[in-house]
Amino acid sequence: MVNACLIVHASANGITYSGGCEIGPRPIDLHLKALRSMGAKINDAQRGFIYCEAERLKGCEIQLDYPSVGATENIMLASVFAEGDTYIRNAAKEPEIIDLQGFLNSLGVSVTGAGTSVIRISGGSRKLLDTEHTIIPDRIVAGTYMVASAITGGDLLLKNVITEHLSSVISNLRDCGCRINTEKNAIHISGPTRPKAIDIIRTLPYPGFPTDMQAQIVALLSVARGTSIVVETVFENRYKHVEELLRMGANIKLEGRIAVIKGVKQLTAANVTARDLRGGAALVLAGLVACGETVVSGVKHIDRGYEKIEEKLRLMGADIKRIDS
Repeated sequence: MVNACLIVHASANGITYSGGCEIGPRPIDLHLKALRSMGAKINDAQRGFIYCEAERLKGCEIQLDYPSVGATENIMLASVFAEGDTYIRNAAKEPEIIDLQGFLNSLGVSVTGAGTSVIRISGGSRKLLDTEHTIIPDRIVAGTYMVASAITGGDLLLKNVITEHLSSVISNLRDCGCRINTEKNAIHISGPTRPKAIDIIRTLPYPGFPTDMQAQIVALLSVARGTSIVVETVFENRYKHVEELLRMGANIKLEGRIAVIKGVKQLTAANVTARDLRGGAALVLAGLVACGETVVSGVKHIDRGYEKIEEKLRLMGADIKRIDS
């Protein structure tokens, strides 16, 4: 993510291109286009560095070609001290956008519309207020532990969750045969003896099924009864976990963005490698039900999104430990 504060000074500032998981092209053209519309001068052709410069940004209307979460957040931040109002159209609607709006408003900024396709930020010269803000629970972490229960046939009570943020995950896990009861801030899930296949799942921007849960659901469906189809519509190269699942005996065929998964009765333990954050979590989930001892390397990827995942899974009854290399 490009830090908006880097462009509000008169002198030019340089930053490197963003990194993250290798799950396909992740261009920042939406970010740069928006910042240029607000008056920033950007040179992005200097040996992998981006140089940004502006006397002061100006509010404007920005039409996003795609409802990118990162671009929406970046524009919101950049608009805080911009001159005038900024409107983001086709904005992302994810819960994290609403959370950011709440945070900015607590600082004294006027932001409205988060959760809809149009967000308005009133910019200007202001002193931000002191504030205290509690970040919303991580819906992808919660969803991952729900899949852990589903894939093992376990019984799990998740607390400190916002159930409405997980509606699409809950719906699909129920289709897999899970029994799920929800309260405002808690989810009780009981996994089936063996999950059922799902005809088709498509990853979509919120409130659709999240791309960050695709790898975990693929691991679950790899041991389901029947054939499932998963369509990855967000990232074009987000199936690196499939190669590792095949090493464990999964029956998965890839055709571009489509995965056809014929569930097998039993996975077999293997030495596998996490290539990205969510794919790594999926391999851990697969290891929970594989016959034998599975070793997952590349744990650094998993650690980027899960705090001590092995400790949480041990609380759920898993036989898992971290090996220092």
